[in-house]
Amino acid sequence: MNCLLILYSYHHNNTEKVAKVIAKVFDAKVKTPLQTDPDELQDYDVIGFGAGIDSGKHYKPMLDLADKLPQIIDKNAFIFSTAALTGDKKRDEDHSILREKLESKGYVIVDEFQCKGFNTNSFMKYFGGMNRGRPNSKDLKNAEEFAQNLKQNLQK
Repeated sequence: MNCLLILYSYHHNNTEKVAKVIAKVFDAKVKTPLQTDPDELQDYDVIGFGAGIDSGKHYKPMLDLADKLPQIIDKNAFIFSTAALTGDKKRDEDHSILREKLESKGYVIVDEFQCKGFNTNSFMKYFGGMNRGRPNSKDLKNAEEFAQNLKQNLQK
């Protein structure tokens, strides 16, 4: 299965840690939004879009890329992120803007993953941050299981 991960991770590289685990399972290439040619996405069976969450949405470079994507038909994709606050409802809210942009372009979102990430944004830096040490080994194990299950489901 030919997989590409598009990743924007810069703050503490939380999402990059998750992307490395997913990339290993899929033997996927990893690129940033700026390294990605939207037209080349047709060459992949599945595309993962991952970035940290800032103020309830994926970082701007990922959303900007989504706006530039050409219209396609039924391309499998998944979304992943790290965030200060998590949970199924929070993940659905955090991913909603990117999900809507991708679905409007013809992508089929087959699954989504989120885990906690170390956060020192805004006033948090004065208190030593939030979620120090995250993603941790358990988070990365969950990311690996997510990727294995996703790959298995896509191969059916």
